[in-house]
This record gives sequence, structure tokens and C-alpha cells, in this order.
Amino acid sequence: ELFGHEKGAFTGALQARPGLFESAEGGTVFLDEIGDLPMVTQVKLLRVLEQREVLRVGGRSPRPIDVRFLSATNKDLEAASLAGSFRQDLYFRLNGIALTVPPLRARAADIPWLIKRFLVAASRQMDRAAQPSLSPAALTALQAYGWPGNVRELRNVVERAVVLAPGDVILPEHLPPKILGEQP
Repeated sequence: ELFGHEKGAFTGALQARPGLFESAEGGTVFLDEIGDLPMVTQVKLLRVLEQREVLRVGGRSPRPIDVRFLSATNKDLEAASLAGSFRQDLYFRLNGIALTVPPLRARAADIPWLIKRFLVAASRQMDRAAQPSLSPAALTALQAYGWPGNVRELRNVVERAVVLAPGDVILPEHLPPKILGEQP
């Protein structure tokens, strides 16, 4: 998927196909959860970053690429590189500009803004005529929760509440029991 392949490179390769790196030519590739990348793939990625070219599976000549790379992880890559579970040379290559985003539980002030955004998106996606509002009690419960799943978990909870709220107001009972501190 990342590197593409040439026709006949393996059974079922009936035609050549560019990989994701080639397809992103002139753009940006986002590598999510880079800290979970297997060591063998780290080596191949490092080669792409260093040489700015890819070799398709079954190919004989590398193809140049012009791509910007962004990566994200929830792991401490510096510690992982020192421990040997992440290539140190890849860490240094990726670590041009590092931004550390605190977990959602440390940014409770962002929760209302994110909820508003997710309410708009979920209402639109579900073809609701009117976007529901959030009751003060529901907002208090959402701000008190620890959010181990961060923003993705908040988005899912808001989408669920939009589905379950029959009226114009999302109440605590439209939230999952764990948000309210209850056992499911």
C-alpha cells in the first residue's frame, strides 16, 4: 500500500499500481500511530525519508517523490528509541518540529468547544433538522470524565447522544453509563 507494486510482482498484480507515497506527490502524508510501526517497516520508511524515493514491490528502479510527512503517536518516541523499540535514526529524522498535545483530561476548557463542533457534524450527518443543545448537567458530566480515549472518544459519545436524544436537549441519560460514573 505504501510503496506500490509493478505488474506481475506477485499473484494478482495484473497491473502496476502506485503506492500511497507516490499518490501523495506534492502533498502531505500523515502517519498516524507511528510508534506502533514494525521495525522492518521503520527501515523502509527511513529509506524513503532519507532518499526521497520509493521502490515499488517488484520494481527495479526507484521513483522520486516530493511529499511532506507528518506523524503522530501517543508514545514517547525518544524513550522508545533509547530502549531499542523504535529506530533512533528514524526518530531523529521525524523529529523536525515536535508538538506535544496534552490529553483531553488536561484540557477540560476545550471540551465545550469540541462538543459544539461534534454536535454540528453529527446533526448534519444524521440529517437532523435541528441541532440538539447540551443540558448543563450533561456538560458537567462530560467535563468531569477522564477521557482515556481522548478526542475520538468524546466525538463518539457526542454522536451517540445525538442519536439517542429524542428531543432538542441532550440530557445525562443520553450519555453512556461510564461517563456518569455508573457501572454498565
